[in-house]
Amino acid sequence: MIEMTKNTFWVLTLVALGFAACKKEETVTPSEPLTVETINNLFAPNDEINRETGEIIKENNFVKFSFSAKDTVSDDSWDLAFKGTKILVNGGTGSENITRTGHAGAIIKDGIFEEMLTAPEDSEYRQDSGTDLAIPTGSNNGWYVYNDAAYLITPIAGKVIFVRTHDDKYAKVEILSYYKDAPANPDAFTDQAATFTFRYIYQEDGSKNLQ
Repeated sequence: MIEMTKNTFWVLTLVALGFAACKKEETVTPSEPLTVETINNLFAPNDEINRETGEIIKENNFVKFSFSAKDTVSDDSWDLAFKGTKILVNGGTGSENITRTGHAGAIIKDGIFEEMLTAPEDSEYRQDSGTDLAIPTGSNNGWYVYNDAAYLITPIAGKVIFVRTHDDKYAKVEILSYYKDAPANPDAFTDQAATFTFRYIYQEDGSKNLQ
């Protein structure tokens, strides 16, 4: 039988503890920070209307966007759909000529995009209905303000749109510009409108972590 001295016992104990600590550290995998994506010049023109009669001359389709695809899509996998100042979610109902087949919802929060790190609880998300949109339209009702003197649509600073996607994932969106190439001082008479630039973070694992 091997006789263990007191010093030998403590040496072996420290070695065992060190090995266990190293093993524990090896199993910890730090999560990678999510990437901020930017979409430039998503053109989503409104219907063309006769200014004198109000008659629709040309009806344009909504432009569908998918966070997982990082691009526009033509099928039912869309999350948001753009047309003029209207933004729809792929969830709920509505009178627009578009089919909603998903579970999407949205809620606008006031805050700083970089500092809002967690998606809201599911009970806070709203869906489109026949009388109301989850992302409200109209000046000062949602994400933009309209200057009727300059005829300009300007995103409101500090408005972050949280989105539950059509397949129950989460994203946050900040609209940066409504005009082509996101000019610092847009001119409603010379700059192409209904041309969105926005940034977003999308969480594909289904958690509410948005950092």
